[in-house]
Amino acid sequence: MRHSLWGRSLGFFWVLIAIAISSASGRADTTWHVQVGAQSKDLGRQALAFLPNEIWIHQHDSITWHWAVDEPHTVTFMTPGQVRLPFPFGCGGAPPFNTSPAVFDGTACVSTPPLMEPGTFTVQFTAVGNYKVVCLLHQDMTGTIHVLKPSDPLPHEQPYYDALGEEQGEHVLSEADHDGHPSHGGWMHAGAHVITVGDGEVVANGGGKSTAALMRFTDSSATIHVGDTVEWDNHDPATPHTITFGTEPADESRLPIPSADVKIDADGARHATLNAPGDSTHSGFIMAAPEEEIGSPTPPLSPVFVTRFRVTFKGPGTYPFICALHDGLGMKGQIIVK
Repeated sequence: MRHSLWGRSLGFFWVLIAIAISSASGRADTTWHVQVGAQSKDLGRQALAFLPNEIWIHQHDSITWHWAVDEPHTVTFMTPGQVRLPFPFGCGGAPPFNTSPAVFDGTACVSTPPLMEPGTFTVQFTAVGNYKVVCLLHQDMTGTIHVLKPSDPLPHEQPYYDALGEEQGEHVLSEADHDGHPSHGGWMHAGAHVITVGDGEVVANGGGKSTAALMRFTDSSATIHVGDTVEWDNHDPATPHTITFGTEPADESRLPIPSADVKIDADGARHATLNAPGDSTHSGFIMAAPEEEIGSPTPPLSPVFVTRFRVTFKGPGTYPFICALHDGLGMKGQIIVK
């Protein structure tokens, strides 16, 4: 009996030691949860954001990101000095993307492929540090992960981040709810009509940047006369769009490039002519040029970054058009030519 009591006492002693060690080093490894993106019911307003975009965790904890939108995003951690590549190249290695769960220690890039709802991806953080998370598809969609030592206290629990993410998502979506009134500036043909292509606003806080994006043509249907010209202007500061009539490029890598029939006007805008419904033309990406980096030479105004596309209509009929990137979100329209 004595031996049994001693054995049980010794076992209880080691349990206490284990609890003490666990308490000293922080709680057991935890999995945290972050939402990727938010959207309106009609999919037209998109919050290009990590929700929340800042979180404090312990070393060896994991974060699971949950995609909540129909717009694709990546969750990407690059290393200091690494060149950011176009999203199809991911981290630039072979393979370009990681599989879930992944481990990030700050020494090698980790990236998800582009994912949409109901995608999930988990990353474990094994090194203490402060790390920037980005979306490779949206340059102004960033966040920060603070990885603390296990002995350091954490400022918040998961319910706080859930509430904060919801609040941030609602704020960004409200910023995307613009009227999108067309602007009639610039060089115009006689009989021209202007349609605003999307709208948006970049917002920021201590954790990073988010983009409020309106994925709509402000005039989904416009009526004009034969010989008139319609101009599409992209008002989104960061998101590219296309104006595509008829058959869209089968190869997605060709989406940024205009179709062969597109010409360049004197002011640098792209311009196509359609003779009858069913004719095809594709604007390529219509988007604003990114700002040059501090200390780098200022590049010339490049034909790659064009914010205006014009089409002259030579024949009557109804001409449907889409944004080839966001038609799945309902970004469509039509031109009725009388």
